Amino acid sequence: MIDWSALETAAPTPDTLAAVSAALRSADPHVRDTLAYEQLCRWAPLLTPEQRLALGDEMAERLSDPDIQARTFAPLVLAELADLGAHRPAWLDAFAHWYPAESDLRGWDGELGWLHAVAHGADYLAALGRGPLLADPTPLLELAAARLLAPTDHVLDAMEDDRLGRALAQILARPDLTERQALGWLDPIAAQPPRRPSATSGGVPAVVSNTLRTLRMLHVLADRGVRMERGADPVPLPHSAALRERIAGILVVNSPFTG
Repeated sequence: MIDWSALETAAPTPDTLAAVSAALRSADPHVRDTLAYEQLCRWAPLLTPEQRLALGDEMAERLSDPDIQARTFAPLVLAELADLGAHRPAWLDAFAHWYPAESDLRGWDGELGWLHAVAHGADYLAALGRGPLLADPTPLLELAAARLLAPTDHVLDAMEDDRLGRALAQILARPDLTERQALGWLDPIAAQPPRRPSATSGGVPAVVSNTLRTLRMLHVLADRGVRMERGADPVPLPHSAALRERIAGILVVNSPFTG
């Protein structure tokens, strides 16, 4: 048993760090989210560089865990570590294998609580993309596109599309991005055949709905700027006009009300 109240003000030890990390796999949402995850966030700045790397290795391995809640909370810890400057290419490799392939996209489950694979993965993409850890953020943008285009029947229903749109905007706010980098990741999305609702085709497929709503969010942020953290001033996207034009051209293909 973990004495959570004692841990709030305690420095991490190898044993307590291992216990709290293990608790992040819990099927109890209170234990996992409120206790374990928040404790790891408090401890992350106190860890040595070696401890951060070891914790990241554990989270990267957990992306292949059989339990959905274990998989989806691992990216949140990887995002915390990235914000502190900790990164290994192997972590991104493991994430790239998991993120587009994850089939359980539930935002909330009555027993497991928040799962949020798309949103939590977006947080990791944003943490990697807005900082200096990667010289070329193009693979992050391509991963977001791959996630949007992956087959699914699940319509995102817990604002995951907003979270992914914000992550994309934070990556696209990098001043070193070329226009080609800012737009090229949209090519596979633009190449998809139109899927408008009609009397013969029925409703809009989940993949199309999820993609359109994510791109609408990105269009708004490209116009208004994106906040890197709550309360901060909006940061402009360097290729805003070209990005908005490209997105609008994609939206109108599937949404006749766009233009």
